[in-house]
Amino acid sequence: MNKIQVKIYFSLFGDDFPIDDVTEKLEITPTDTYKKGDLIQNRSIFIRKETSWDLGTGYQFSLDVNDQLKQIIGMLQNKSSIINEIKEAYSLECKFFIVIKIEKGNTPALYLDKDIIKFASSIEAEIDVDLYANPYDDFGE
Repeated sequence: MNKIQVKIYFSLFGDDFPIDDVTEKLEITPTDTYKKGDLIQNRSIFIRKETSWDLGTGYQFSLDVNDQLKQIIGMLQNKSSIINEIKEAYSLECKFFIVIKIEKGNTPALYLDKDIIKFASSIEAEIDVDLYANPYDDFGE
């Protein structure tokens, strides 16, 4: 049974900018946002150093990260010029985060097809991959 979980999110982030304006221009409701200076949840002594507008899948069982990447890129695909305008107007950066929870040594396919690379390049997005390996059981299974 597949227990591998993948979460993808796209983030527009920078010093301080009007989140509502980004939402209005992209005509997409973000899955998460935070403002510079906000307290980081469950860490009362840490504050956010930037403002962020995020669009993500949440964790999903998957054997191929492209499935989740295509969900997010599908919503953003025709908005590359708007994303670039927003980035320029507010001096923002953007990044795709790929978060994988590995179970019992099993991993999903981790490659980026040419359409994903082309879109990421068109908006000058970085790609960040985080891997979390859950422990094996006592029998190495």
